[in-house]
Amino acid sequence: VQDPMTKGDAALAALEARIGYAFRDRGILRLALTHSSLSASRSADANNERLEFLGDRVLGLIIAEMLMGAFPEALEGELSRRLAFLVRWETCAAVAADAGIGAALRYGAGTGSATALMLSDACEALIGALYRDGGLEAARAFVGRYWQDRLATSLGSRDAKSALQEWAQGRGLAVPRYEIIERSGPQHQLHFVVEARIDGFDPARGKGRTRREAEQDAATAVLMRQGLWPEVGNA
Repeated sequence: VQDPMTKGDAALAALEARIGYAFRDRGILRLALTHSSLSASRSADANNERLEFLGDRVLGLIIAEMLMGAFPEALEGELSRRLAFLVRWETCAAVAADAGIGAALRYGAGTGSATALMLSDACEALIGALYRDGGLEAARAFVGRYWQDRLATSLGSRDAKSALQEWAQGRGLAVPRYEIIERSGPQHQLHFVVEARIDGFDPARGKGRTRREAEQDAATAVLMRQGLWPEVGNA
């Protein structure tokens, strides 16, 4: 197992340099980069899950602000579709790769290499840590740096499930199927992981706070993997 205290200050400093922010409290940065697989402890300060929860909400707020400014004529439906694309786990995983978050992520040795979902969660946790350490402006600077260029590619005119079904049927394939892989959390804070399946293609996973949200996320994952999103939404 990687040392929980020393992967390491050098890795944390390198990440700070890449994102352009020096933490006053290195401990909160270290916590944001600690995956639950590193320790069997489920205490609140043992891993980055609480910071991920916070970062998800902070990210949504900042992206909503950015979209309101970038698209002053857009209606609520368009803004919602853009927001869903920009905050989905695959976008967060791509940002994590751009920022080099994986180089500082700490996780259990039995996990193997860090997965895209782990990187996505760590990205949200980092945003939460930035908010806790430097306020909304620190989080806003990070999100602006890594999401600004993604704003223009965030629109599909149809929802992902409809677009995927039309794409599949247009090629003589069966209607996509969705299966819940994981359902966790208390009733007021549920978390779903759903797998989208199309015969002849590898399944793709999505996550969300509702089953519908997770299904849309999984459908978007299939479309993105095929190079069809967001372009397919404008077809």
